[in-house]
Amino acid sequence: MLLPGIEQKVAFLSRPEAYPDHVQRVDRKQTHMSWVFLTDTYAWKLKKPVRSEYLDFSTPAARKHNCESEVRLNRRLASDVYRGVVPLTVDEQGNLQLYGSGEIVDWLVCMRRLPSDRMLDQLIARQAVSEEDVLKLATLLAAFYKKAQRVRLTGLHYRRRLFTDLEAVRDELTKTDYGLNADLVHWVFNRESRFLQENPAMFDGRAKDGRIIEAHGDLRPEHICLEPQPVIIDCLEFNRDLRILDAASELAFLALECERLGAPWIGDLIFRKYGPETGDHPSDRLLAFYKSYHACIRAKVAIWHLKDEGIQDRAHWRVKANRYLEIASGFLEAGEPALSQTAKPRANSSLADRRRIERQ
Repeated sequence: MLLPGIEQKVAFLSRPEAYPDHVQRVDRKQTHMSWVFLTDTYAWKLKKPVRSEYLDFSTPAARKHNCESEVRLNRRLASDVYRGVVPLTVDEQGNLQLYGSGEIVDWLVCMRRLPSDRMLDQLIARQAVSEEDVLKLATLLAAFYKKAQRVRLTGLHYRRRLFTDLEAVRDELTKTDYGLNADLVHWVFNRESRFLQENPAMFDGRAKDGRIIEAHGDLRPEHICLEPQPVIIDCLEFNRDLRILDAASELAFLALECERLGAPWIGDLIFRKYGPETGDHPSDRLLAFYKSYHACIRAKVAIWHLKDEGIQDRAHWRVKANRYLEIASGFLEAGEPALSQTAKPRANSSLADRRRIERQ
């Protein structure tokens, strides 16, 4: 019997009758690595059979392992959201079924569906975030970081990790196919690498003090739901190395994204709560570097969309990558005012284009 491919699985899971809980409709979303099917009360995630330098979902066994890791790791910050791992089976007639008794052909993560209007990015867009909500979120994160597994790294190893990440960003963003301003990429990279070289004690101290932990890895506003008790979903479960972060770096990433969306006060408030709760008070210069670093990583992720087959709005992702590069350079100048005396190249995007994707 010919086993169903990804197209047949997606078609089956797009139908309300595929689900056991009397579903009225199914909304589906596609990401780099998954298909997500939203029913009335649940979200079902099917991994794509893909493989890259960072992940391997190429076999059903690999996808099962990843699904199990996703549930286990995400229960750290969303204990009642991740319901479990569900088999997708096919019978002798070739009919697909969830929870079936036939041959298992794939696995899905089942989650409680979260209210979209309570996701942090949506609340920011409506200017509906309350200080109380942010303080609850900060308390959750501070407790998480205090309990998180410490990762033993020397200061030299930690600095090399950061430098290697920045080198990878530079090498990717300067590829001519993308059409980005290579001069701006080099300007940002040179100043970030110089900051690492000139401030070794700042980073060595973070490693020595046990601030490098197994974190969430992708702490963006769209992954945070401000229910009465906040929950945080979609950690980077597929690669532990990408979750190894300075806690302050991860919070700086969240602050960067909130500021980009128009709510810089959220990051400020979180750090004001985080410091006394954890005894960790990172300097403004360190946080400016971390924000620039994460903006560079986001630029690389944005431009990677151009590798997707069937991408429609290629200009959107190119402009978004340019915008993150501009943000990165801005944080460098804020952290090191002397940099403003050096001429900085501009991104290859028009003002109209930048405004079009601003706050997206």
